[in-house]
Amino acid sequence: MQSIQEKVAYQILFGFEKNYRWFCRITSGAKLRFEQAQWNAAQSAVKERISTYEQSLSDTVAELYTLLNPHKQTTDFWQDVKRNFAEQLDQHPQYELAETFYNSVIGRIYKHGKIDDSIMFILPSRCYFAGQDRAKIVNSFDTSGTVGSMMASILTIYRFAIDFENKKLDLQNLDNALRQRLDREQLARVHTVEILKPVFYRGKAAYLIGRICMPEQTLPFVIALLVNDKKQLVVDALLTENKDLSVIFGFARSYFMADTLYPAEIVAFLQELMPNKKNFELYMAIGHYKHGKTVFYRNFLQHLSQSEDKFTFAPGIRGLVMAVFHLPSYGVVFKIIKDEFPESKSVTREQVRDCYRLVKMTDRVGRMADTHEYVNFRLPLDRVDQQLLNELQDVASKNIAVTDTELIIKHVYIERKMTPLNLYLQQESDENKVAQAIDDLGLCIKQIAAANIFPGDMLHKNFGVTRHGRVIFYDYDEICLMHQRTFRDLPKSDDPFAMDTLSVSPVDVFPEQFEHFIVGKKHLKDLLKQLHPDLMTAEYWRAAQQRAATGEVQHFSPYSESKRFLRHG
Repeated sequence: MQSIQEKVAYQILFGFEKNYRWFCRITSGAKLRFEQAQWNAAQSAVKERISTYEQSLSDTVAELYTLLNPHKQTTDFWQDVKRNFAEQLDQHPQYELAETFYNSVIGRIYKHGKIDDSIMFILPSRCYFAGQDRAKIVNSFDTSGTVGSMMASILTIYRFAIDFENKKLDLQNLDNALRQRLDREQLARVHTVEILKPVFYRGKAAYLIGRICMPEQTLPFVIALLVNDKKQLVVDALLTENKDLSVIFGFARSYFMADTLYPAEIVAFLQELMPNKKNFELYMAIGHYKHGKTVFYRNFLQHLSQSEDKFTFAPGIRGLVMAVFHLPSYGVVFKIIKDEFPESKSVTREQVRDCYRLVKMTDRVGRMADTHEYVNFRLPLDRVDQQLLNELQDVASKNIAVTDTELIIKHVYIERKMTPLNLYLQQESDENKVAQAIDDLGLCIKQIAAANIFPGDMLHKNFGVTRHGRVIFYDYDEICLMHQRTFRDLPKSDDPFAMDTLSVSPVDVFPEQFEHFIVGKKHLKDLLKQLHPDLMTAEYWRAAQQRAATGEVQHFSPYSESKRFLRHG
């Protein structure tokens, strides 16, 4: 007869598998949405897929309450449940995701107040040996013939229910691009071309992601596909550089739709292509952001055990809404909402959280950093700088608890660390790089607006610069949808007091004033005005607002325009 512990373990696994089927059903629909150019439906699917986890978690916990009262069970009981659950995961193709779901159930029951490896999978139950399922996720292509024949074979295997605009031209472009990247001797040494079986869909693009294998090196091999305005298929680019692949999988982009039953093997393959990417980043990139959070936490604990530096204030200007700190040896920042905000910030704590949720659900277009929420996040107290602790107790006392050994943060956002743009501009002596950063700042603001988001507080301290030199926005407490603001012209008057008598609503925005606060120094202001004069006009913002109101989805290419194939012939 099945014990109650076995029933509980089974119910949790049933909840996970139901959720994974839901996740896969949404993901597998990406192909049809791409073929039929259903871009608004694609955006809705992104939001729905993110929401499925919490819904499935709530349903599973509710089911458990029909079996027993979880709070009245002993630690021994939950240890038995964990053991039964682990046994049921034997040979399970998504065991690592199931363990995270199990952790979420325990976390929900105990409101994340009991972080205990004896009843949870704080550490994984086993090591994953990459390659064991490789044949199930990879297509290999014959390289003994011509480049053209190999490319034709690839486009035959990866079929879409849509006509090519010009398949002959696409094949020629692919042939030429690979020959430009590899000389004749290198091509002769290519022994394998492997491409992941799942197609990676995001926005208006689809990507075939793989690698070119030679004895001395391995190169990324990415074919980017688009659907044109006539709903015809177009091969847009062939990417063979690590930087391009890294940017495609950047932390400021939306999650891919990539349909697979073997996520661990997919992630292992991707990490071989991008060794600089963390395992948790790649899980997040393919939509398993909850498991990515689990893997991050494990990585974080390991780093703590191997380091000695202390948590301290993050570089940059202190924020009015968030207290931000970091561990200098680790690549993230921790952001805590303060207890009170100054009068200049007319937002509430819940409104700030809503802004971060909005970004999570929005196409981040490569310009808005992904953030991850944690509750009851624990830090060893002896690793927290005393000045930082004093300030947190002063400005965020409602959001922290201090024990003899730990600093417990009740609610925190964790985000990739970048160089604040204001510091970058102060430290960078290369005028070309400064100009490039200012230009990219303007592009960043424009692309966020094109994604139907008004950034709000656009001070340059609220932007960061990545290791690839890309400008990313990361301060969300004043963002809103474009229709929630009224963009107005300043009055044209000789009266110096005209502004004093102007009737201004809280939603009114005067873009002509942007030049006074986006960047501080005059030569940088002049440079921004020279490169992006339209940003300082209400006309530009009203036009962007009108485009957003049509519901038309914009395409944001993650690679440079120079990599795109010319369409002719």
